Amino acid sequence: MTLFSTKANLIWEVADLLRGDYKQSDYGKVILPMTVLRRLDCVLAPTKQKVLDYLPKVEKLSDSAKDLTLNKIAGANFHNRSQFDFEKLIADPNHIAANLRNHINGYSASAREIIEYFNFDDQIERMDDPKADILFQVVKKFAEIDLSDMDTMQMGYVFEDLIRRFAEQSNETAGEHFTPREVIKLMVNVLFNADNEALTQAGIVKTLYDPACGTGGMLSIAEQHLNEFNPDAKLQVFGQEINPESYAICKSDMLIKGQNPTNIKFGNTFTIDGLRQEKFDYMLSNPPFGVDWKKASKLIKEEHQNLAYAGRFGAGLPRINDGSLLFLQHMIAKMKAPEDGGSRIGIVFNGSPLFTGQAGSGESNIRQWIIENDWLEAIIALPDQLFYNTGISTYIWIVNNHKNEQRQGKIQLINATGSKDEELMSKGEREFNRFWEKMPRSLGNKRKQIPDASHNNGGEAKGIGFITKLYGDFEENEFVKILPNAYFGYWRITVEQPLKDEQGNHVTAKGGKIKPDASLRDYENIPFLQKNKDGLLVPQSIEDYFEREVKPHLPEAWIDDKKTKTGYEINFTTYFYEFKPLRSLAEIKADILALEKSSLELEQKVLD
Repeated sequence: MTLFSTKANLIWEVADLLRGDYKQSDYGKVILPMTVLRRLDCVLAPTKQKVLDYLPKVEKLSDSAKDLTLNKIAGANFHNRSQFDFEKLIADPNHIAANLRNHINGYSASAREIIEYFNFDDQIERMDDPKADILFQVVKKFAEIDLSDMDTMQMGYVFEDLIRRFAEQSNETAGEHFTPREVIKLMVNVLFNADNEALTQAGIVKTLYDPACGTGGMLSIAEQHLNEFNPDAKLQVFGQEINPESYAICKSDMLIKGQNPTNIKFGNTFTIDGLRQEKFDYMLSNPPFGVDWKKASKLIKEEHQNLAYAGRFGAGLPRINDGSLLFLQHMIAKMKAPEDGGSRIGIVFNGSPLFTGQAGSGESNIRQWIIENDWLEAIIALPDQLFYNTGISTYIWIVNNHKNEQRQGKIQLINATGSKDEELMSKGEREFNRFWEKMPRSLGNKRKQIPDASHNNGGEAKGIGFITKLYGDFEENEFVKILPNAYFGYWRITVEQPLKDEQGNHVTAKGGKIKPDASLRDYENIPFLQKNKDGLLVPQSIEDYFEREVKPHLPEAWIDDKKTKTGYEINFTTYFYEFKPLRSLAEIKADILALEKSSLELEQKVLD
C-alpha cells in the first residue's frame, strides 16, 4: 500500500506542470496516457535492446508477422521497435514531440491502439506549442518515476487513485466509482467458494466476464486469486467498458499480464454487446450506481418488446434513472445452461434494486423472474463508507443457475455491516469488529476497509475470511438468515368500499352492481407466507388474510380481483432488526448528574 501511495503521489505531482495551461478537470488527458506509456516502457526495458537487435531479421515480414515475432523476443504480448525509450527521449529536448510520436508508433498494433483511445496526439501538440512549452518537462518528470517495481495490483491502485482524483476535480457523481480491492477479493472468494474442489484440477480452464470492467480490477484480482489457489488453472478474462480512458488502462493491463487484449471490448454494453455470442463460467461486476439509461432507451425498449426472453431484457425494464438491474439481466443472458455446468454471478448494487418498485413494476418483475427461477443464492450487506466516491450502503448479490441441493429454494442473507460493533466502539468499549476496520487515512469517501487477514490475535475469523465462512457454512446465526424464496413474494390487492348517496344507500351501476367509492380505495400487500403459532413459515391465501385482517375493520369491503398483482421485494434491514428497549429514567438521570459534576469540576479548575 505504501508503494502504491508513493507512486501515485509522484505521478500526481506532474499536475503542477500542467497548471495554467490545463484546467484541473483536463489533467487526466495527459497524466493517464503518460502513466500507461511509462508503465509499458518499464515493462519492456529488460528486452528492449534484444528487440532492436532482431529488427533487421524481420524487415521483409508483414506487419502482423513482425508483431508476432518481436513479441516473442520481448517476452510479452507486445513490443516497441522504436529507437526511443524514455531515457533517450529526454536526451534530445529539441525534438521531443517528433521523438515521442516515434516512440508511440513503434509499439505493436495492440499496444498502439490503446494509446489511440486516449487521443493523446492532441495533447502532444498542445503541450509542445510555444505558448505552453511543457512537453519536455512532463516527459522528463515521468522518466524519473520508476514503475518497474510495481505489480499488477499496485498499478491498478495507482490508476484508480489517479482517476478518483480527476473525478473529484471535475465534480463527477457518486456513480463514477471504483471497486476497492478488498471488496473484489471478497466477491471472488464467495464466487469460487462452491467450486473449490473443481478448481483444484490440473489444467482446468475457466472464463470470467465483467460487462462494466472499468480499469480491469475485478478481472485482475480474480485471475490472481485463482492462480494462487491453483497455479495450473487458467482463467480467461473478458470485459467491456464505455469510458475510453478506463478501457485503454484495462486493455494495457491485460496486455502486460499476457491475457488476450482482444477479449476487452469498447462501447455501451446495453446497445452494442461486444461479446454477444459468448457464455461464461463466472461473472463479476460493479456497475455504476443509479446509472441513467435514457440515451440507450430506444434500443433497449425495442429489444425488450421484440425479443422478450429471447433477448436480454425480457423480464422487465427498471425506471429510466437506474439501470442497475439491466446489467444483471444482461449477465444472466450470458449464463451457461445448467446441463453445461451453469454459471455464477457476483454483482455489487446499492439498496435500490432490493425493493424499489411496487408489484407490477419493472424492478419487481425482474426480482420475481430471478427468484421464481431459483437463481438468487445470497445477498451480502457490506459496511458503508467502503467506496472512494460514495459513502452509501452496498450489497453483493450472488446469482447461480445451478444451486446445490442444500441451497435450492432458499436465499441466504448475510449482514456484514458490522453495525453492532460500530455502536459498541463508539462508546469506547473494546469490542472486536469482525467485518471492517478504519482506514489509516481516508481516500475520498472511503473511511473503512474489510481486513484481508483471516483471523485476529484471538484466533477468531474476521474480514474477508469471516464473511466467506458465513457464506460457505450456510447456517443461521446472528449475522445470517436463510429464507425460502416465497418469503419475498406478496400480492398487492385493491380494496374497494361501496359508494353511498346522501341517505347512506349504496349507489349501483346498471345490472345492480355496487359502485366503488374511489376516495375510499386502499391497497394491501399480502405476503405469500405467514408465521403460524409455532413460529413456522406457512403459506397463506389472499382470502384468509382478507377475512382475518380487513373484514373485521371494513365489513362492507371487497377485493377487485382484476387489479391484483404479484410483487417481490427484499427489505434487508428489517430481517436483522432487533428491538432495543429504552433506557430507564434512573440511567438517564445518572448520566445527567455525571455530566453536571464533570462540568462543575472543569469550571472550578478554570477559575482556580
